[in-house]
Amino acid sequence: MDNFVITIARGYGSGGRQIGKKLAEELGIRMIDRELLQMASSESGISEELFALADEKMIKKAHLFGDNIKKYTGNILKPEDEEFISNENLFNYQARVLVFMASKESFIAIGRAADYVLRDFPNVLSVNIQAPFEDCVRSITRRFMMEDREAEKSVKNIDKYRAGYYKYYTGRDWKDPANYDICLSSSRLGRDKCVDVIKACARVKFSHITIG
Repeated sequence: MDNFVITIARGYGSGGRQIGKKLAEELGIRMIDRELLQMASSESGISEELFALADEKMIKKAHLFGDNIKKYTGNILKPEDEEFISNENLFNYQARVLVFMASKESFIAIGRAADYVLRDFPNVLSVNIQAPFEDCVRSITRRFMMEDREAEKSVKNIDKYRAGYYKYYTGRDWKDPANYDICLSSSRLGRDKCVDVIKACARVKFSHITIG
């Protein structure tokens, strides 16, 4: 394969999305985040609003994830199936788009358990970016002009949702280093250095591809 994919799992407030955006700009490739909802909607014929609504519902019910697992299988249900617009089928459509793209073009994928969905692709570099809780709170406080207490609650809730979402669809621990090629601390390295490290690792893993 002459294309490559970099997946980024990230803690809320760690700067993972910003790192992904800068990485995409420097490499001259697309970054896929919420755009995936629109793409999955076009693929499935299901309203984009339903994809967004499913995300919102799962965020609100993050505490209900528990040990429930609906491990991703890739099976797509037909429109006549009563579970056609279930959260699981909506996830499967998003995964289908990622799989199709991974065989065609280079891009950065943010979240969506993309590392697991694309785990069998040799042209994928999986990254997890985290930062200490206090640093994440400080980042969210500055970015959204929040009070510290509100930012603390936000970081805890979003990270709980992301961990639950990942476990629900993969059966894995979101923060387990064994799930990723590289794990980085954006606080220790700095966000710009994280971009440099990821690019360097991509050049090593995809040595047969010219990477900007």
